[in-house]
Amino acid sequence: MANVRTPAFNLNEWVQIRALEVDTALDRFLPKATAKPATIHKAMRYSIFAGGKRMRPALLLAAAEACGGTIEPALPLACAVECIHTYSLIHDDLPAMDNDDFRRGKPTNHKVFGEGIAVLAGDALLTQAFEIAALSDDWPRYSHREIVLEIARASGSLQLIAGQVADLEGEGRDLSVPELKYIHERKTSALLCASVRLGGMSANCTPAQLKALTTFGYNVGLAFQVIDDILDVTQTSEKLGKTAGKDVAAQKATYPRLVGLEKSRKIAAQLTARAFDALKPFKRRAPALEALAHYLLKREN
Repeated sequence: MANVRTPAFNLNEWVQIRALEVDTALDRFLPKATAKPATIHKAMRYSIFAGGKRMRPALLLAAAEACGGTIEPALPLACAVECIHTYSLIHDDLPAMDNDDFRRGKPTNHKVFGEGIAVLAGDALLTQAFEIAALSDDWPRYSHREIVLEIARASGSLQLIAGQVADLEGEGRDLSVPELKYIHERKTSALLCASVRLGGMSANCTPAQLKALTTFGYNVGLAFQVIDDILDVTQTSEKLGKTAGKDVAAQKATYPRLVGLEKSRKIAAQLTARAFDALKPFKRRAPALEALAHYLLKREN
Protein backbone atom coordinates (compact mmCIF):
# COMPACT_ATOMS: atom_id res chain seq x y z
CA MET A 1 0.00 0.00 0.00
CA ALA A 2 1.35 3.45 -0.89
CA ASN A 3 2.13 5.83 1.94
CA VAL A 4 -0.54 8.47 2.45
CA ARG A 5 1.04 11.87 2.99
CA THR A 6 -0.49 14.12 5.63
CA PRO A 7 -1.26 17.57 4.19
CA ALA A 8 1.04 20.29 5.50
CA PHE A 9 -0.52 22.51 8.14
CA ASN A 10 -1.32 25.95 6.70
CA LEU A 11 -0.67 28.35 9.57
CA ASN A 12 -1.54 31.52 7.64
CA GLU A 13 -4.94 30.18 6.67
CA TRP A 14 -5.59 28.86 10.18
CA VAL A 15 -4.62 32.17 11.81
CA GLN A 16 -6.74 34.20 9.37
CA ILE A 17 -9.80 32.07 10.07
CA ARG A 18 -9.29 32.20 13.84
CA ALA A 19 -8.63 35.97 13.79
CA LEU A 20 -11.88 36.54 11.90
CA GLU A 21 -13.76 34.43 14.43
CA VAL A 22 -12.19 36.35 17.32
CA ASP A 23 -12.90 39.73 15.70
CA THR A 24 -16.52 38.77 15.07
CA ALA A 25 -16.90 37.69 18.69
CA LEU A 26 -15.17 40.84 20.00
CA ASP A 27 -17.53 42.98 17.93
CA ARG A 28 -20.41 41.14 19.56
CA PHE A 29 -19.08 41.37 23.10
CA LEU A 30 -17.94 45.02 23.11
CA PRO A 31 -20.45 47.88 23.40
CA LYS A 32 -21.21 49.49 20.06
CA ALA A 33 -19.27 52.62 19.15
CA THR A 34 -22.50 54.62 19.34
CA ALA A 35 -23.34 53.51 22.90
CA LYS A 36 -23.15 56.40 25.37
CA PRO A 37 -20.62 57.69 26.19
CA ALA A 38 -19.57 57.15 22.59
CA THR A 39 -16.03 58.49 23.06
CA ILE A 40 -14.92 55.68 25.37
CA HIS A 41 -16.43 52.95 23.20
CA LYS A 42 -14.82 54.40 20.09
CA ALA A 43 -11.48 54.47 21.92
CA MET A 44 -11.86 50.86 23.09
CA ARG A 45 -12.71 49.70 19.59
CA TYR A 46 -9.96 51.81 18.01
CA SER A 47 -7.26 49.83 19.80
CA ILE A 48 -8.99 46.43 19.78
CA PHE A 49 -9.48 46.59 16.01
CA ALA A 50 -6.17 48.29 15.16
CA GLY A 51 -4.83 45.29 13.28
CA GLY A 52 -3.23 43.13 15.95
CA LYS A 53 -2.06 39.63 15.08
CA ARG A 54 -4.36 38.04 17.70
CA MET A 55 -1.43 35.88 18.81
CA ARG A 56 -2.73 35.24 22.33
CA PRO A 57 -6.22 34.25 21.15
CA ALA A 58 -4.59 32.09 18.47
CA LEU A 59 -2.49 30.28 21.09
CA LEU A 60 -5.57 29.83 23.26
CA LEU A 61 -7.65 28.37 20.43
CA ALA A 62 -4.77 26.16 19.27
CA ALA A 63 -4.42 24.79 22.80
CA ALA A 64 -8.14 24.02 22.87
CA GLU A 65 -7.83 22.06 19.63
CA ALA A 66 -4.74 20.22 20.91
CA CYS A 67 -6.80 18.99 23.87
CA GLY A 68 -9.63 17.78 21.66
CA GLY A 69 -11.86 20.81 22.18
CA THR A 70 -13.72 23.02 19.71
CA ILE A 71 -13.44 26.71 18.95
CA GLU A 72 -16.86 27.98 20.06
CA PRO A 73 -16.55 27.34 23.83
CA ALA A 74 -13.04 28.84 23.82
CA LEU A 75 -13.97 32.07 21.99
CA PRO A 76 -15.09 34.09 25.05
CA LEU A 77 -11.78 33.32 26.78
CA ALA A 78 -9.85 34.22 23.62
CA CYS A 79 -11.65 37.57 23.52
CA ALA A 80 -11.00 38.14 27.22
CA VAL A 81 -7.24 37.71 26.90
CA GLU A 82 -7.17 39.98 23.85
CA CYS A 83 -8.97 42.69 25.84
CA ILE A 84 -6.38 42.39 28.61
CA HIS A 85 -3.50 42.44 26.13
CA THR A 86 -4.90 45.52 24.37
CA TYR A 87 -5.51 47.35 27.65
CA SER A 88 -1.89 46.73 28.62
CA LEU A 89 -0.68 48.12 25.29
CA ILE A 90 -2.78 51.28 25.63
CA HIS A 91 -1.34 51.93 29.08
CA ASP A 92 2.22 50.96 28.08
CA ASP A 93 2.15 53.51 25.26
CA LEU A 94 1.21 56.42 27.54
CA PRO A 95 3.76 59.24 28.07
CA ALA A 96 4.04 58.23 31.74
CA MET A 97 5.13 54.74 30.66
CA ASP A 98 6.84 53.89 27.34
CA ASN A 99 5.75 57.13 25.63
CA ASP A 100 5.15 55.67 22.18
CA ASP A 101 3.42 57.45 19.31
CA PHE A 102 2.69 54.42 17.13
CA ARG A 103 1.28 50.95 17.73
CA ARG A 104 0.49 48.43 15.00
CA GLY A 105 1.41 51.08 12.43
CA LYS A 106 -1.21 53.55 13.68
CA PRO A 107 -1.16 56.47 16.13
CA THR A 108 -1.45 55.21 19.69
CA ASN A 109 -4.70 55.59 21.58
CA HIS A 110 -3.63 58.66 23.58
CA LYS A 111 -2.50 60.38 20.39
CA VAL A 112 -6.01 60.05 18.96
CA PHE A 113 -8.24 60.40 22.03
CA GLY A 114 -6.03 62.12 24.62
CA GLU A 115 -4.35 60.70 27.69
CA GLY A 116 -7.41 60.73 29.96
CA ILE A 117 -9.62 58.78 27.57
CA ALA A 118 -6.74 56.38 26.81
CA VAL A 119 -6.39 55.55 30.52
CA LEU A 120 -10.13 54.97 30.77
CA ALA A 121 -10.22 52.91 27.56
CA GLY A 122 -7.58 50.63 29.04
CA ASP A 123 -9.50 50.40 32.31
CA ALA A 124 -12.69 49.59 30.42
CA LEU A 125 -11.07 46.83 28.38
CA LEU A 126 -9.61 45.24 31.50
CA THR A 127 -13.05 45.24 33.09
CA GLN A 128 -14.65 44.02 29.86
CA ALA A 129 -12.35 40.99 29.90
CA PHE A 130 -13.88 39.70 33.12
CA GLU A 131 -17.41 40.32 31.89
CA ILE A 132 -16.68 38.30 28.76
CA ALA A 133 -15.02 35.50 30.76
CA ALA A 134 -18.09 35.33 32.99
CA LEU A 135 -20.14 34.56 29.88
CA SER A 136 -18.09 31.45 29.14
CA ASP A 137 -19.18 27.94 29.98
CA ASP A 138 -18.37 25.93 33.08
CA TRP A 139 -16.45 22.70 32.51
CA PRO A 140 -16.39 19.58 34.69
CA ARG A 141 -12.78 20.18 35.77
CA TYR A 142 -12.76 24.00 35.60
CA SER A 143 -15.35 26.29 37.18
CA HIS A 144 -15.88 29.98 36.55
CA ARG A 145 -13.95 30.59 39.76
CA GLU A 146 -10.86 28.89 38.33
CA ILE A 147 -11.21 30.69 35.00
CA VAL A 148 -11.48 34.10 36.66
CA LEU A 149 -8.58 33.32 38.99
CA GLU A 150 -6.42 32.34 36.03
CA ILE A 151 -7.08 35.63 34.27
CA ALA A 152 -6.79 37.75 37.41
CA ARG A 153 -3.50 36.22 38.53
CA ALA A 154 -1.90 36.53 35.09
CA SER A 155 -2.88 40.20 34.76
CA GLY A 156 -2.43 41.30 38.39
CA SER A 157 0.25 42.97 40.46
CA LEU A 158 2.31 39.79 40.84
CA GLN A 159 2.52 39.05 37.10
CA LEU A 160 1.66 41.37 34.16
CA ILE A 161 1.67 44.57 36.20
CA ALA A 162 4.73 43.42 38.17
CA GLY A 163 6.60 43.10 34.89
CA GLN A 164 5.68 46.61 33.82
CA VAL A 165 6.68 48.03 37.21
CA ALA A 166 10.06 46.29 37.10
CA ASP A 167 10.49 47.44 33.49
CA LEU A 168 9.87 51.08 34.45
CA GLU A 169 12.13 50.90 37.47
CA GLY A 170 14.86 49.26 35.39
CA GLU A 171 15.17 52.09 32.87
CA GLY A 172 18.67 53.57 32.94
CA ARG A 173 19.92 50.90 35.37
CA ASP A 174 22.31 48.04 34.72
CA LEU A 175 20.07 45.06 35.36
CA SER A 176 21.30 41.51 35.67
CA VAL A 177 20.05 38.74 33.39
CA PRO A 178 17.90 37.26 36.23
CA GLU A 179 16.30 40.69 36.78
CA LEU A 180 15.55 40.98 33.07
CA LYS A 181 14.15 37.45 33.02
CA TYR A 182 11.83 38.45 35.90
CA ILE A 183 10.48 41.30 33.75
CA HIS A 184 9.92 39.11 30.69
CA GLU A 185 8.34 36.29 32.70
CA ARG A 186 5.71 38.68 33.97
CA LYS A 187 5.28 41.37 31.34
CA THR A 188 5.00 38.96 28.41
CA SER A 189 5.14 35.28 29.32
CA ALA A 190 2.45 35.39 32.03
CA LEU A 191 -0.42 36.27 29.69
CA LEU A 192 0.83 34.02 26.89
CA CYS A 193 1.06 31.13 29.34
CA ALA A 194 -2.40 31.90 30.75
CA SER A 195 -3.76 31.94 27.20
CA VAL A 196 -2.70 28.37 26.42
CA ARG A 197 -3.81 27.21 29.87
CA LEU A 198 -7.24 28.77 29.35
CA GLY A 199 -7.47 27.09 25.95
CA GLY A 200 -6.83 23.75 27.58
CA MET A 201 -9.36 24.48 30.30
CA SER A 202 -11.99 25.29 27.66
CA ALA A 203 -11.48 21.75 26.34
CA ASN A 204 -11.73 20.28 29.84
CA CYS A 205 -8.12 19.13 29.55
CA THR A 206 -6.53 16.63 31.90
CA PRO A 207 -4.07 17.78 34.63
CA ALA A 208 -1.20 16.28 32.60
CA GLN A 209 -2.26 18.23 29.51
CA LEU A 210 -2.52 21.43 31.54
CA LYS A 211 0.99 20.90 32.90
CA ALA A 212 2.35 20.41 29.37
CA LEU A 213 0.57 23.53 28.13
CA THR A 214 1.96 25.51 31.06
CA THR A 215 5.52 24.53 30.17
CA PHE A 216 4.86 25.29 26.52
CA GLY A 217 3.32 28.70 27.20
CA TYR A 218 6.02 29.77 29.65
CA ASN A 219 8.86 29.00 27.24
CA VAL A 220 7.18 30.39 24.14
CA GLY A 221 6.28 33.54 26.08
CA LEU A 222 9.89 34.14 27.06
CA ALA A 223 11.12 33.40 23.53
CA PHE A 224 8.56 35.83 22.11
CA GLN A 225 9.88 38.67 24.27
CA VAL A 226 13.55 37.87 23.65
CA ILE A 227 12.87 38.09 19.92
CA ASP A 228 10.97 41.36 20.42
CA ASP A 229 14.11 42.71 22.11
CA ILE A 230 16.14 41.59 19.11
CA LEU A 231 13.75 43.12 16.59
CA ASP A 232 13.85 46.48 18.37
CA VAL A 233 17.56 46.57 17.54
CA THR A 234 17.53 45.05 14.06
CA GLN A 235 14.32 46.23 12.36
CA THR A 236 12.83 49.50 11.13
CA SER A 237 9.74 51.20 12.57
CA GLU A 238 7.87 50.47 9.32
CA LYS A 239 8.49 46.74 9.62
CA LEU A 240 7.73 46.62 13.32
CA GLY A 241 4.57 48.74 13.15
CA LYS A 242 5.86 50.65 16.17
CA THR A 243 8.80 52.92 16.91
CA ALA A 244 12.07 51.02 16.50
CA GLY A 245 15.01 51.71 18.79
CA LYS A 246 12.85 52.82 21.69
CA ASP A 247 14.48 50.36 24.09
CA VAL A 248 17.95 51.67 23.26
CA ALA A 249 16.85 55.30 23.52
CA ALA A 250 15.23 54.68 26.90
CA GLN A 251 18.31 52.76 28.08
CA LYS A 252 16.10 49.77 28.81
CA ALA A 253 17.63 46.47 29.76
CA THR A 254 17.18 43.98 26.93
CA TYR A 255 18.74 40.63 26.11
CA PRO A 256 20.82 42.05 23.21
CA ARG A 257 22.10 44.82 25.46
CA LEU A 258 23.06 42.41 28.26
CA VAL A 259 24.29 39.33 26.38
CA GLY A 260 24.58 40.40 22.71
CA LEU A 261 22.55 39.53 19.61
CA GLU A 262 23.96 36.09 18.90
CA LYS A 263 23.52 34.80 22.43
CA SER A 264 20.02 36.31 22.48
CA ARG A 265 19.17 34.31 19.36
CA LYS A 266 20.51 31.16 20.98
CA ILE A 267 18.42 31.77 24.11
CA ALA A 268 15.29 32.18 21.97
CA ALA A 269 16.09 28.92 20.16
CA GLN A 270 16.63 27.07 23.44
CA LEU A 271 13.34 28.32 24.87
CA THR A 272 11.41 27.25 21.79
CA ALA A 273 13.09 23.81 21.85
CA ARG A 274 11.81 23.39 25.42
CA ALA A 275 8.37 24.42 24.22
CA PHE A 276 8.44 21.75 21.50
CA ASP A 277 9.48 19.15 24.07
CA ALA A 278 6.42 20.09 26.13
CA LEU A 279 4.19 19.24 23.16
CA LYS A 280 5.44 15.64 22.89
CA PRO A 281 2.61 14.23 25.08
CA PHE A 282 0.12 15.45 22.46
CA LYS A 283 1.71 13.04 19.94
CA ARG A 284 1.50 15.41 16.96
CA ARG A 285 -2.10 16.33 17.73
CA ALA A 286 -1.10 19.98 18.23
CA PRO A 287 -0.14 21.16 14.72
CA ALA A 288 -1.34 24.72 15.30
CA LEU A 289 0.65 25.09 18.52
CA GLU A 290 3.77 23.71 16.83
CA ALA A 291 3.33 26.01 13.83
CA LEU A 292 2.77 29.03 16.06
CA ALA A 293 5.96 28.25 17.99
CA HIS A 294 7.87 28.05 14.69
CA TYR A 295 6.41 31.39 13.66
CA LEU A 296 7.38 33.06 16.92
CA LEU A 297 10.97 31.85 16.64
CA LYS A 298 11.38 32.54 12.94
CA ARG A 299 10.27 36.15 12.90
CA GLU A 300 13.00 38.15 11.13
CA ASN A 301 15.66 38.80 13.73
